[in-house]
Amino acid sequence: MRRVGLAATASYLPKRWMTAAEVAERSNIPEDVIVEKFGLRGKHVAADDEHVSDLCVRAAQDLLEETELDPSQIDVVLYYGSMWRDYAVWQAAPHIAHRIGATSAFAIEYDNVSHGTPIALRIARDLLRAEEELKTVLVVAASRESYLLDYANERSRFMFNFGDGAVAGLLVGDAGRNEVLGSHAITNGAYSLQVKVPGGGSVDPAGYAFLDVQDPAEMKGGLDHESLPNFVAAAEGAAGRSGLTLGEIAFVCPLHTKRSMFVALLSALGMREDQAVYLDDTGHMSGVDSLLGLDRAVRDGRVQDGDPVLLLSAGTGYTWAATVVRWGAMR
Repeated sequence: MRRVGLAATASYLPKRWMTAAEVAERSNIPEDVIVEKFGLRGKHVAADDEHVSDLCVRAAQDLLEETELDPSQIDVVLYYGSMWRDYAVWQAAPHIAHRIGATSAFAIEYDNVSHGTPIALRIARDLLRAEEELKTVLVVAASRESYLLDYANERSRFMFNFGDGAVAGLLVGDAGRNEVLGSHAITNGAYSLQVKVPGGGSVDPAGYAFLDVQDPAEMKGGLDHESLPNFVAAAEGAAGRSGLTLGEIAFVCPLHTKRSMFVALLSALGMREDQAVYLDDTGHMSGVDSLLGLDRAVRDGRVQDGDPVLLLSAGTGYTWAATVVRWGAMR
């Protein structure tokens, strides 16, 4: 079977950094709670005129510059970031492809919000395996969901860590490095109506325009019992499909969660904090987190050749997803 590698990654974060103190002031939540419980020292916030497509283009351009890749050689541009894009009913991927000069690419996108990265890698890998004439897939994602927060709405307070940023990844067929291995995902649609922007769709076109939680107590009660086991099951499934056990995973790049969940997740995976990235300076950025974590860890020298790396995430819907990448030369 054709082997697919994650040849390069890049990221972009907006210039403005909103501190924990600012979040505390706007939400009336004590700053120490924001820092210690939410696990947030601060987060990046896009400029008023900086939209999802702009964020993606910046990350993609950085990747192209670093790799010296001619954008006309890209076969597919796949957008997988936030549903809240530049326009309400619109596709970002064709616009991004046009702006970066990917003139030979066809553009696709899907809406898998916070669990986006593991699934994007899975889709891109499978696409390259299925169609051998395809050589390269550029995956891009961005979040601008800081603009969807109503800090006066206590029902949505668990989302006050949402920030803005973008990532890009280049997947290559018949690559020699960084093989994308197995993936696994679990969905429980019982939570599908819990987190949403109620207004703007066909149910309520003129309704509430910010993120809301339908029943916080019901959602928390269910997820408190289900989320950690499903994270572990997704991780075990991805590791197993990679021919590995969880004990062989060297590093994990999870989505940003509250601090207690991060610690509990590492304990359940049998991993230490020095084997993970915790994005306390960015907060949560929809599907961006785990690929940003990998990009950072590799640039910081925290991932070594031969390391199996777990990209692990979850998002409203509710879906828990994982993909394993073996960093370094393919065996």
